[in-house]
Amino acid sequence: MTAPDKKQYRRMLSHIRHGSQVLPDAAPGAQQTAAGLEGATLLSAAADLPLAAQAEIAEVTSPFDYLFGDLAEQFPAHHLAGDPADVRRQLTALGTAMAKEEPGDAGTSVIPAVYTYWGQFIDHDITANTDRMNAFTDLRQPDLTPKNPAEVRANLSNLRQPALNLDSLYGDGPDFAGVHTPSAALYNGIELRVDDVFVSDQIPGVRIPPEDDLQHDLPRQLDDGLPADATGEQRAKHRTTAVIGDARNDENLVVAQFHVAFLRFHNNVVKHLRETSNGYQMSDQELFLQARDLVRWHYQWLVVHDFLKTIAMPGVVDKVLLDGNRHYVLEPGQEPYMPIEFSVAAYRFGHSMVRGAYDFNRNFGRNETGRPVLPSAPFGLLFAFTGGHKQPFNNSSDSTLPFNWVIEWARFVDKGDGISDHFARRIDTKLAPPLADMQKEISAADENAPDEIKTMLKGLAIRNLLRGYHLALPTGQAVAAKIGARPLSADELQRGNSPELNDALQPFLEHTPLWFYVLKEAEIRCHGNFLGEVGSRIVAETLIGQLRADPESYLGQYRGWNPAKGVRLPNGEPIVTITDVFRYAGVFPIDPT
Repeated sequence: MTAPDKKQYRRMLSHIRHGSQVLPDAAPGAQQTAAGLEGATLLSAAADLPLAAQAEIAEVTSPFDYLFGDLAEQFPAHHLAGDPADVRRQLTALGTAMAKEEPGDAGTSVIPAVYTYWGQFIDHDITANTDRMNAFTDLRQPDLTPKNPAEVRANLSNLRQPALNLDSLYGDGPDFAGVHTPSAALYNGIELRVDDVFVSDQIPGVRIPPEDDLQHDLPRQLDDGLPADATGEQRAKHRTTAVIGDARNDENLVVAQFHVAFLRFHNNVVKHLRETSNGYQMSDQELFLQARDLVRWHYQWLVVHDFLKTIAMPGVVDKVLLDGNRHYVLEPGQEPYMPIEFSVAAYRFGHSMVRGAYDFNRNFGRNETGRPVLPSAPFGLLFAFTGGHKQPFNNSSDSTLPFNWVIEWARFVDKGDGISDHFARRIDTKLAPPLADMQKEISAADENAPDEIKTMLKGLAIRNLLRGYHLALPTGQAVAAKIGARPLSADELQRGNSPELNDALQPFLEHTPLWFYVLKEAEIRCHGNFLGEVGSRIVAETLIGQLRADPESYLGQYRGWNPAKGVRLPNGEPIVTITDVFRYAGVFPIDPT
């Protein structure tokens, strides 16, 4: 049922971290940089490749390219102009001002909070940007300038296949050949491994229903491969490291719990297929491939019909589905690519949706007794309760997640919920305070760096703006004209801003950075409740275009598939929302209390 890939991508990214720099092992200074910079990873470690395979790296990456190639070809006519030193200073001022904006009473959208982290899960499935610590992509360069698009195409590559095929979940699949591979560690037979949470009387709080179900953590390395001479600190980090296809899915607790849900979803699909085989004895390999295809198709259908139709302007997704792609169109024989306008600008809309705290569960949020452990889960704690940390879980366990941190998805998914903090922040130019002071982005090697470099490393908005400039993104106005959208006026760009933000925005009123433009378009034209026309078109065209380019997707040769032909809920209904996936996976009670 599943044809072999034309290109054998490495599907296990066990050690790469979100936002990290991936260095070729042979690059000058690579070993020293990886050792001294927490966010840097050697390519051999990131992609689980032996050193002998380094020469083959070009064959297992996919390309980045520009969605609007004609704008790129006319560089720099449709890009930010001016002396690079001035532009860098102006972009830094703009990013700094964005971080100081207050959302006010209108800071909550109608998008449930799960979509912020579902978006992150999707990103990890299709993109692993190998931003290398060299003269080309390092944002700490004192003379940062926009690169010619031809240079960007030649120097920027993607360790992920741009296809919604759940590589972050499945890796290379189970070991059917009898040769142990890193991917085999993800599996018990043809089921995906799931670990129990840690239970102790010393941990405050109550169990999350169903109380007797402890399988809510990612599998961990524990002592497997632990060096005999490991220090206590090394042991703690090793034992807690998740055994999953993409380490970035264990960087915050919401996306980690989302990954757990899909592990369990797969396992329940396998169980269903075994129970409904009607006497036909499929081999384990046949059974796995059928289950994987069903999980992928359910996921892909939901990305289009739930995720995209929630975050995109009404009508745009249906237009792309019914009328075809206008911009993400591949030439015969062209390899699917990741658009830079998507990855570096439009798809970063999710950064503005992050909340500073969440009503996470009855222990870290609202509690009927009025006595939760904490009244909410601060954003920072979502990073403390994942793996790979030196002293995780407040020393309650050095291997697994404590029972009191199991997520209650009912607080994250309901579009009819009346509680405001169960929703994402609006898509706008105002970021949550934690994203303006990301201290962990400053490594020991950067402690003596100039203040402007440390400000940039800590400030997500500054980094996004500078990266877009450096990688030669077209302006928002140029993209709007290209797709035939009415451009934002100077009044619209300035509406609702603080005086400080408007001062910083003055150099960009006619030629606006694409990321800022996408956020402001959503804020002004769509009240922050979904992307505007430019953002919607880029995101929808990219994801739907990549599905159409994948012959194994539900929009490829299986385009007649829909959820009515897949697995169903216990009541017989098809799976048509992300909540249905959680129900089928057993992580969402049918009647939550």
